[in-house]
Amino acid sequence: MDAFASFFDSQTGSANRWSYDSLKNFRQISPVVQAHLKQVYLTLCCTLVASTVGAYLHVLWNIGGLLTTFASVGCIIWVLSTPPYEEQKRVATLMAAAVFEGASVGPLIDLAVQIEPSILVSAFVGTALAFACFSAAAMLARRREYLYLGGLLSSGLSMLLWLHFASSLFGGSTAIFKFELYFGLLVFVGYMVVDTQDIIEKAHMGDMDYIKHALTLFTDFIAVFVRILIIMLKNASEKNERKKKRRD
Repeated sequence: MDAFASFFDSQTGSANRWSYDSLKNFRQISPVVQAHLKQVYLTLCCTLVASTVGAYLHVLWNIGGLLTTFASVGCIIWVLSTPPYEEQKRVATLMAAAVFEGASVGPLIDLAVQIEPSILVSAFVGTALAFACFSAAAMLARRREYLYLGGLLSSGLSMLLWLHFASSLFGGSTAIFKFELYFGLLVFVGYMVVDTQDIIEKAHMGDMDYIKHALTLFTDFIAVFVRILIIMLKNASEKNERKKKRRD
């Protein structure tokens, strides 16, 4: 109980220290690391554009599926195994991974376009706002303040993988699907914070691999986007079903 009390006291104290000046306080992040973060987020924006192109290609030619998923995973492994000095090759492979990832998510995006296109825009804007807010919180917090959550998030991700594996073998219910959906959203939102602080800490220690760091954040962004989009599509379909029942 004392540990919980001290935790909430520290959170209350940190909340009291927040002000407009604290929102502009990036002094704990050195100028070199700030420049690295700009490069990371610029690369992240490029990967999101590339994934949009991949999704559009699926809508045009229906190319998304299991093959593009394997291709995306293969490109990611290629990026991570390529030496950092081969920068152009790694950037090109990262963009290819983003295109294949966008094509893999393409069937879900195509479904959203068919049901209600505004859902797609709302899901992307919601994901972007969540990403911006949680990334800013990680930058403004004290260094290494949220890194302890990494172990909890890894345990949560492991539980999701085992639960999904069990559902694939023995069949799953609607309640299990909802739990995987919402708990997975919570886990990957947490990873947005932890990975941002981990990138900052690694940069302070000399790890300036902006391609690998952008890949990490891209993975978090796509994971959150997919879950938000599924939740919104599910709510829209349930709303349409209720309307049909009222008409009947």
